[in-house]
Order: sequence, then C-alpha cells, then structure tokens
Amino acid sequence: MKTEAASDRSDKRLTSLVSHAECLLASVPRSLPLLALRLALAIPFFKSGLTKWDGFLTLSTGARYLFEQEFKLHILGREFPYPFPVAMASAAGLAELVLPVLLILGLATRFSALGLLLMTAVIQLTIPDGWANFHLPWAAMALALVVFGGGRIALDPLVMPHRR
Repeated sequence: MKTEAASDRSDKRLTSLVSHAECLLASVPRSLPLLALRLALAIPFFKSGLTKWDGFLTLSTGARYLFEQEFKLHILGREFPYPFPVAMASAAGLAELVLPVLLILGLATRFSALGLLLMTAVIQLTIPDGWANFHLPWAAMALALVVFGGGRIALDPLVMPHRR
C-alpha cells in the first residue's frame, strides 16, 4: 500500500513538473523564435550573396564560372544548363543580399521568406545531394516564416499595423 501511494505521489509530482515546464515554455513570446528563424535563414544566404560580387553590381568571375560551366539543373534524371547563366547569377546574387536584409529587418517577411523558399527549390534542383543537410532546414525555416510572418520584433507590424 505504501509503495503504491508513494508511486502515485511521485507520478503526480512528475505530472505537475511537466505541466509547469510546458507552461513556462508556452510563455516564451512567439516573436523570439520567429526572430531566430529569420536570422538563421538570412545568414547563409547573405554570406553566399557576398561571394557573388566583386564590387557594386560587378559579378564575380567565380559566380560567372559556376553558373556558366558547373551548375546544372537536375530535372527528371537529366541535366540541363542554366538558361541565361549570367542573368541567373546576377539575380541570385541580388536576391541573396536583398532578401536576407529584409528578413533580418522583418520587412516584407512573408514575401522575403517565399523568395528564399523558391531559391531553395532551385538550389535543390542544382545540388540534389544537399537536401538533408541544407535545403530541408532552409525550406522548413522559410515555410514557417511564410506562414507565421516575422512576429512583433520586426518592421512589418509598424508598416502594416493591422497585420501580425
């Protein structure tokens, strides 16, 4: 009898502890993880964007070479060269700089995240082996930001106060 009673008290304490921990975790403002997602997604894209330029709107020779010679789109088991490789490299380089800055500021967050989600899809078609380590986490972060927005620690609520 005493062991069952002690076991019941122990179970109730554990349940109470778990319940309090869940309440504590639920009290974390939603804006904090959204800010973390914005930063975590923005940083790798911004760093990649920096490598594509040798100065203001001067495409690096490395980026030009990759898009013209190395990168191929892997579609239905075949490889296709990038259409308009210099234009694609320039567009990717600009997007990799502008969209992360917008994300960090929390400005047009949903659209910036959507742009990075679409870029991630193209990157997946270009480098299919990167799915598990890079593309899946990027896609998950971008999708969460598309759905939930940037949170209150962002410029979006100031620009569009009726939205959250």
